[in-house]
Amino acid sequence: MIDRIDRRILSILQEDCTVPVAEIGRRVGLSTTPCWRRIQKMEEEGVITGRVALLDPAKINAKVTAFVAITTNQHSEDWLKKFADVIREFPEVMEFYRMAGQVDYLLRVAVPDIEAYDTFYKKLIAKIDISDVSTTFAMEQIKNTTALPLAYVATEKPKADT
Repeated sequence: MIDRIDRRILSILQEDCTVPVAEIGRRVGLSTTPCWRRIQKMEEEGVITGRVALLDPAKINAKVTAFVAITTNQHSEDWLKKFADVIREFPEVMEFYRMAGQVDYLLRVAVPDIEAYDTFYKKLIAKIDISDVSTTFAMEQIKNTTALPLAYVATEKPKADT
């Protein structure tokens, strides 16, 4: 179970995972060792799944974001496995969701331009049978965060750290 101190640690790490453990500890009222133990425990438990560097899409020539809505008449487990394997081959696909409602799958794709998206699209449909593909392009990114909301985390009383 996560307590309030763990939640504060997670908040700091989501904002900047390069903050030194001693500084995180200072901010949450712990010495370095107990703070490090908490971080390690959250990694072991899978609460923290990785640490990454976030890049500016424009500076690495991946400035066009496409949202690709896919509908299929294939709903078998074998087809989904094959489809998922195909999608994993495309580094342009940033996110991949199985949806409820009118759309079966939704992709977020990052490419340099419309021509690069067209190349991606042609490769995708050559690899797997899809009933319908509908793409929309983002004109402007208004909000972007990788930080999950922590207000919903069930918390317990703080642990006694020594």
